[in-house]
Amino acid sequence: AGERPYLCAECGKSFGRSSSLACHQRIHAAAKPFPCPVCGKAFTQLSSFQSHQRVHTGES
Repeated sequence: AGERPYLCAECGKSFGRSSSLACHQRIHAAAKPFPCPVCGKAFTQLSSFQSHQRVHTGES
């Protein structure tokens, strides 16, 4: 339990799932596949994009 066998070659951070490592690797690649259609700000993670959307909708 608690194993983190997926290691980032760029920074050494480890992850328990390969999908988590893949999301993390976007940070190093500067890939931001989630652009805001309102203001154009782009995000590396879907969850960050979804949180940002509240800026425009007024939700808290």
